[in-house]
Amino acid sequence: MREFQNNTSPKNKRKPKVTIGQAFKTIIWPRRNLVFIGLLLIVLSRLASLVLPMASKYLMDDVIAKKDYEMLKMLLIGVGLAILVQAVTSFLLTRILSVQAQFLISELRAQVQKKVLSLPISFFDNTKSGALVSRIMSDVEGVRNLIGTGLVQLVGGTITAIISLVLLIRISPSMTLFVLVPVSVFGFVALKAFKYIRPIFRKRGVINAEVKGRLTETLAGVRVIKGFNAEAQENKTFEEGVDRLFQNVKKSLTATALMTSSSTFLLGIASTGIMGIGGYKIMIDELTIGDFLSFTLLLGFMIAPIVQMSNIGSQLTEALAGLDRTEELMNMTPEEEIEDRNITLEHITGDIAFDNVSFSYEEGKEVLHGISFKAPSGSVTALVGSSGSGKSTIAGLAATFLNPKSGTITIDDNDISKVKLHSYRRHLGVVLQDEFLFEGSIRENILFPNPDATEAQLQQAVKASYVNEFTDRFDDGLDTLIGERGVKLSGGQRQRIAIARAILANPKIIILDEATSNLDTESEALIQKSLGELMKGRTTFVIAHRLSTIKKADQILVIESGNIVEHGNHDELIAAKGRYFDLYTYQARI
Repeated sequence: MREFQNNTSPKNKRKPKVTIGQAFKTIIWPRRNLVFIGLLLIVLSRLASLVLPMASKYLMDDVIAKKDYEMLKMLLIGVGLAILVQAVTSFLLTRILSVQAQFLISELRAQVQKKVLSLPISFFDNTKSGALVSRIMSDVEGVRNLIGTGLVQLVGGTITAIISLVLLIRISPSMTLFVLVPVSVFGFVALKAFKYIRPIFRKRGVINAEVKGRLTETLAGVRVIKGFNAEAQENKTFEEGVDRLFQNVKKSLTATALMTSSSTFLLGIASTGIMGIGGYKIMIDELTIGDFLSFTLLLGFMIAPIVQMSNIGSQLTEALAGLDRTEELMNMTPEEEIEDRNITLEHITGDIAFDNVSFSYEEGKEVLHGISFKAPSGSVTALVGSSGSGKSTIAGLAATFLNPKSGTITIDDNDISKVKLHSYRRHLGVVLQDEFLFEGSIRENILFPNPDATEAQLQQAVKASYVNEFTDRFDDGLDTLIGERGVKLSGGQRQRIAIARAILANPKIIILDEATSNLDTESEALIQKSLGELMKGRTTFVIAHRLSTIKKADQILVIESGNIVEHGNHDELIAAKGRYFDLYTYQARI
């Protein structure tokens, strides 16, 4: 189910605002049976609530005036039953619609999260993770006011107001006409206010996401903050963010307060006028006391939904503003659909070739220029060069995290831009320089790419990566909890867990981005042995600053300023005494 997927345009353009009509079609109509039951319940509740004001006329004009005790009993029984109906319908409304609304929220969150994970890496590079968390968790919450009691109360209240209006006209047309003037003025003010409030709610979602994004970064980088004694400036940044949020909330509260004050003033005038007109009519015997009391109570039932409109209308406006932002995400093009990907790879040999590939992160600023090379199945290709030369970009292209701006990358002679990403990535293993570990146990992190792996397969990966060298010293072994991002482990230990994870995945293509950079000399020696086993029979890309780790590579590409300036194995490049020779001999002297 893709509630807000707009299929009319594949582009990631800003779509028109979500309207009540769209919300009705995508959210309310599919759940029309529940909504109908909700409407039926609220109509029953409101009809039951009209029993009291109608009974008050008979109480004053018949029961009290005629001292009719039998009729008093009937009135009390009728009012009591009406109150019971109100209580039961109120419970059922909450049980049916509110629970369904929360279920819808959970469904939409799952949809949005699924959509977000389908987006290309470039999206995440340009979006704060905390902001995404806010959009997934917070923006959809407002829909509870669409499928929940908010919209139903608005519709039910409108029905009650219409019934009350008919009854008021029957009692006194002139008094009813007098009331409708200030009520109409209030309705006009409310509509104007809602148009003003909706952009405020939309902006609030943006600010909220930004503030949460910064807060997430602050908590993740607390060691850096404390290390540089920067608590004060982080506090100031966060205070500025929450102040922007406060200013936004203040605007919406001001608009809401204006509606509330308008309703109090205008409806107060109506009540004052009714008191005068009704008192006069009673004195000239055009109206009974029972009629006046009944009119006054019914007036409350007609006006109450209009007064509630400021609250319910604000809720619906907030819901639509949140859905605007949700729709933006749902209309973004998944990375699978950016290109026409229709090739499914069942099995691969692992031959990768770059043919005149160029790439740029920003328009007009090319970072790779006409890169061409072949990485045969089972070979090891090392990428070396200074920082910012383009090594990681080449690896990102090989991993399909990036798409070339021109040129072609092929896997087993298939254009990789036409290959379905999931069918390629299931043959891919990646070990990054700053490897990400999930909160949980060491076992859970190693099993991440293959949760159904056997204990024997797990132990094989653990031993091959020498993870057991340190887990054997832990009381809980592989079940040791490592904290958020593996904070309780050393850099070398985290890296070995990442390598064990890649070994367990048993990929055909491996990308090692500075995979040994966080290891001490002893650990590096152990890992080099395990990597040697891991790379056998697999196409491997290695990015390394430590040139001693890539001596045995089948080919070494020296990258500078987005170009391949040298190409060969270690001995050939040393003999050529070019850029690689300079880098290698410089490191050897250090």
